[in-house]
Amino acid sequence: MSRSHKGTTVLKGGTIVDGSGRPAFIADLAFADGRITAIGTNLKGETEIDVTGLVVAPGFIDIHTHYDAQVFWDPALTPSCFHGVTTVVAGNCGFSIAPTKPADRDLIARTMEKVEDMDPATLNAGIPWEFESFPQYLDSIRSRGTVLNYASYIGHTPVRLFAMGEEAVGRPATDEEIDRMATIVREAMDAGAAGFATSFAVTHRGADGQPIPSRWADKREIEALCRAVGESGRGVVGVNGGENLSFADCYEMQPRVGAPFTYTAILTTSTGSHITAMEIHKKGLAAGADVWPQVSCRPLSFSQTLVEPFTLNTNPVFAELMPKSIDERRVAYADPAWRQRVRTAWENKQGIVPRWESYEVMEAPHSPEAVGRRLTELAGDNDPFATLLELALLEPDLKLRVKALLANDDQEGVAMLLQSEGCTLGLSDAGAHVGQLCDAVLSTDLLGTWVRDRGVLSIEQAVHKLTKVQADLFRFTDRGELREGAYADIVVFDPATIGTGPVRRVRDFPADGERLTADAPTGMVLTFVNGYKVVENGRLAAEALTDLPGELLSPAPR
Repeated sequence: MSRSHKGTTVLKGGTIVDGSGRPAFIADLAFADGRITAIGTNLKGETEIDVTGLVVAPGFIDIHTHYDAQVFWDPALTPSCFHGVTTVVAGNCGFSIAPTKPADRDLIARTMEKVEDMDPATLNAGIPWEFESFPQYLDSIRSRGTVLNYASYIGHTPVRLFAMGEEAVGRPATDEEIDRMATIVREAMDAGAAGFATSFAVTHRGADGQPIPSRWADKREIEALCRAVGESGRGVVGVNGGENLSFADCYEMQPRVGAPFTYTAILTTSTGSHITAMEIHKKGLAAGADVWPQVSCRPLSFSQTLVEPFTLNTNPVFAELMPKSIDERRVAYADPAWRQRVRTAWENKQGIVPRWESYEVMEAPHSPEAVGRRLTELAGDNDPFATLLELALLEPDLKLRVKALLANDDQEGVAMLLQSEGCTLGLSDAGAHVGQLCDAVLSTDLLGTWVRDRGVLSIEQAVHKLTKVQADLFRFTDRGELREGAYADIVVFDPATIGTGPVRRVRDFPADGERLTADAPTGMVLTFVNGYKVVENGRLAAEALTDLPGELLSPAPR
């Protein structure tokens, strides 16, 4: 990689929203050698850029991504880079790709396929697999370089596989195995991990349809691994909660562990569970717990086929089909007895019960008249579930694609969550579910829809949540704020036009892998990482992939 700073750059006459939350003001901003050197008036530099009428803000920090593998073949981490993101945290939900023994690489790839919609062919072609331990993984990224700043949790699922082998699924760990896992986490923290992440989410089932390894952990194991982070004196515990570690459990455990927790995610639901969660959160805050629920401005929806129906697989009867062939799946879909077993499971509250009125047909080559229509409209007086399966069976490869809405579509509820004290922004899931959703647009959606259009947050509040709140949580030193001496992670945007832009389906991953991307937001003018221009007017700067200005970040000591 080649890096060469070219004197002082001055952004002239912009509206400075510095990330602290204080009122915006008009000023020049100068930076050189990767750091901000001055904020004031009449500043001079070798390069001067007129940004009058535009907002100048710290680069956005996305703390919930899954770029663990993509970082190797796409160091710009598209499309996040186009949406003003300058720092990402990967390894969320306990799905890092290290530590991994050579014999487990295929299992890790197939697990990522089921839980994060990553194509194993893409992973096998794109990951260099020159590492085994987590410190070696970080070294591999550091040696190759990145365009954006990069940090990563060590994940519970690979740690459990590394320590327990095939028995990572099916039973609690022994004391000896817990000690072995805690040692692995401590080594990762010493090497610069952002923290430790785990998941107990009902949506997370592995290649065989069984709950992923982390979901088999008991409280002893969970607390021991979280305590390893606390004892390191740095880093964050990331929790995707569920039966073994609930939202309320986090507030009870965190003070004993010592490290801050962040919880994925509190979303609006028809049952009002988000209201109950905020009551738990307020009591926990008052008691002194350092727990940061993640909230999102994005509706949670998935574009899924009936080959890999991610949300339906939460039903244990559907999950039985996860390791099966398409032909075996077709037989099940056509079987009235199997359909009744599925319905019975939903009646018994097993898995996420579909909101059929939200299902929309996106792709149906053999039923083109169904595309763009709601499933309930197509079903009429008939059962929507049966209608879905009959439409799927018309496709020889079962690739009927439907869009299913799960949660977070209550605008008043989302506004309440965005405005709640002690919450942080998360769940962009950038890099994951690449064929099913593209929520890497969270920052531009927040600033366009929720600031400008709906007035739910001021621009100062929104930028504060996107920047300094995240940097302070992870203790990324001198990030997340525009001030003299801070790193020159800077985004320039037009508040009048900023928006997400369109989502499109492309094939640009290794092994001809397919994904959704949103690489043409509106209103994004400039993005700098450590003082290097990486995006200009919505396009990756020519020098970004040669300069590779991103740094591998690790949390400072608490």
